[in-house]
Amino acid sequence: MSRSGRDPGERLRTAKKRSASSARWLNRQINDPYVKRAKADGYRSRAAYKLLELDERFGLLAGVTRAVDLGIAPGGWSQVLREHCPKAKVVGIDLLPTEPIDGVTILEMDFMGDEALTALDEALGGAPDLVLSDMAANTVGHKQTDHLRTMGLVETAADFAISNLAKGGSFVAKVLAGGTDAELLALLKKHFASVKHAKPPASRKGSSEWYVIAKGFKGSGG
Repeated sequence: MSRSGRDPGERLRTAKKRSASSARWLNRQINDPYVKRAKADGYRSRAAYKLLELDERFGLLAGVTRAVDLGIAPGGWSQVLREHCPKAKVVGIDLLPTEPIDGVTILEMDFMGDEALTALDEALGGAPDLVLSDMAANTVGHKQTDHLRTMGLVETAADFAISNLAKGGSFVAKVLAGGTDAELLALLKKHFASVKHAKPPASRKGSSEWYVIAKGFKGSGG
């Protein structure tokens, strides 16, 4: 304990070389109950609880035999997939390096690149029942630009899902506040029996992220 009686782990003093924003991020990480829980449970990130909470609400993981984790790094969602679908083939892709996960094929490449679709198809060996996308574009600080860049990733992920999912499969993707754009929402409703938005409790209250959950894939023909 410090002289003030406060646990020094509960508050970080801003070092001279540390920006105010990074200090706030560190404080938030240290005091975040989901971060502490993730460490205790062996998950690589608090994001694991977002998938667990979405599954509890929407039943996404039952009966999954093949799954794709778009934007896998650092690997929390794939850890959940391995726990709840131990016999499923799980393939993840990310530009960022990701530490190996037992039973998960990890492709370190750009999902937007030309080679990605072929690599994913070969690694899966069949149509996936579940396509997950926790991808978000790097922010530049301009709200409209950040939204457009992230939605571009969501649209590409949706196109991949519609082109590759097995009939009856599900698609989950991170979107921003305001939800899915009208054109993409119409496309998802055409191809899926159910399309909903949700903000799992594990998402920070101040975060703009939401998730679109599309279930009951009708087939690429709609």
